[in-house]
Amino acid sequence: MKRYHLTAFLLTLLWLLTACGAPSGSLSEAPPEEPDASPTTPEPEHPPFTLAVYPEFSLHPTLAVNRANLTLAPLLYEPLFRIDASFQAQPALCASYTVSEDKLVWTLTLRSGVLFSDGSPLTGQAAAAALELARSPQGRYQQRLADVISVTAPADTPNQIVITLRRPNGSLPLLLDIPIALGQGERPAGTGPYMLTERGESLSLVPNPSWQQSGEGELPFSSIPLHPVSRSDELIYAFDGGDVSLVDVDLMATNAMGYGGNYQTWDYPSTDFLYLGFNTQRGPCRTAQVRRALALAVDREAIASTIYASHAAASPLPVHPASPLYSREAAASAPAYAPEQLAEELEGQRLQGQTLTFLVNNENVSKTSAARLIAYQLEAAGLTVELRQLSFEDYAAALAAGNFDLYLGETVFTADFDLFPLLGSSGALNYSGWRDGETDGLLSAMHAAAPADKPAAAEALFARLNDQVPVVPIAFKNGSVLTQWGRLTGLSPVRGDAFCGLENWTVS
Repeated sequence: MKRYHLTAFLLTLLWLLTACGAPSGSLSEAPPEEPDASPTTPEPEHPPFTLAVYPEFSLHPTLAVNRANLTLAPLLYEPLFRIDASFQAQPALCASYTVSEDKLVWTLTLRSGVLFSDGSPLTGQAAAAALELARSPQGRYQQRLADVISVTAPADTPNQIVITLRRPNGSLPLLLDIPIALGQGERPAGTGPYMLTERGESLSLVPNPSWQQSGEGELPFSSIPLHPVSRSDELIYAFDGGDVSLVDVDLMATNAMGYGGNYQTWDYPSTDFLYLGFNTQRGPCRTAQVRRALALAVDREAIASTIYASHAAASPLPVHPASPLYSREAAASAPAYAPEQLAEELEGQRLQGQTLTFLVNNENVSKTSAARLIAYQLEAAGLTVELRQLSFEDYAAALAAGNFDLYLGETVFTADFDLFPLLGSSGALNYSGWRDGETDGLLSAMHAAAPADKPAAAEALFARLNDQVPVVPIAFKNGSVLTQWGRLTGLSPVRGDAFCGLENWTVS
């Protein structure tokens, strides 16, 4: 039996990640050292709380593409529903709703008395127009709302909208955390707690006098100056220098920017899913028995904690552990990391010495390091692994052509964890070629189930996936909010809203 020197391997990977510019700073970091008592030139004072803005780009919450500008959206705009840290929908602009028995027609009633910052009332017509724009070709939410046939405002009930679907969905509110803006301008009015003001070339956010607080606490900032930037390096410099107080980032992204200085990190769960995929149509991974064996090579905890620097949550299921759909029983039944058992399985199936082609996109250091770790485990068990580290274009072409046995994949699910694009027979992301009528039926049942029935439907689906292993779930990446060290406390960001619970913040 071969020995597995994982400690040395992981230390080597950690050194490589550090050498490649892995992000620094976390809640566990020591605060900056106290200055000595010798006389020094006073440091310039910074505003108590300042955010970045790209003034030359749109601020429209469904048309903008700039991340810094989109970070501002929750301050200016409100959605019909908010998605909390457990991936459950909480009413915002929507007061109540009804759904048809077939889960195809949803009627939403809006909160009464809501005004946009310009004084215009929130009506069903305005909300419907905002959602129609969101699902249009130029909207950011076109793919998310692909099952929507129409959004209308009934003439006889001006505070309602009707959403008609082409596919039953029992959890539509989880897709409706879409900011509602008035019109299509680059800086439209919203119903959020703040509004945009301009004085000369200076932009800032001030409290929106029309905002309905709904029993929430006082806003912590009477004004939020916006620091103009035009390039990513300017944003980094502004944050490192204290001219910007907060940024919302993906520290493990392919083109993650390298922030420095002393900052705190406030991670939040996301639906960004990392997984190991198989070619289920040809090659040795055609059989579930081989796929179950290879799944034993995936050390989820090491990938999440070491390679992703704890900016990920390990998961043996294709739903986030924070979701009510997550099943501890199903998770315990999923293939788990077991290198010695892997070697035994390969020997029993006479696979030792078999060559596997393993694809990974070489543009992300964390993903390539995770792929190297998996390849190392497979080779230690007796396989030969050809790890092909490809540019994104070549990687995508090889996946489309089926020129692989294994691949390391990443995708972003919607908050309702609709797995059909990845695992459905006709799913757009089903590069594994997994076609199984039973899985399709279970996917449809889970998607259509009402919230109370959805965990049971998910449990049935997980049982099938654990048995057949079309993909191996690895982890869900975290998003991260960075703030200047010690300047803010009480943050509780969630996916899509860095300012969730803003009324509970305190400023030092």
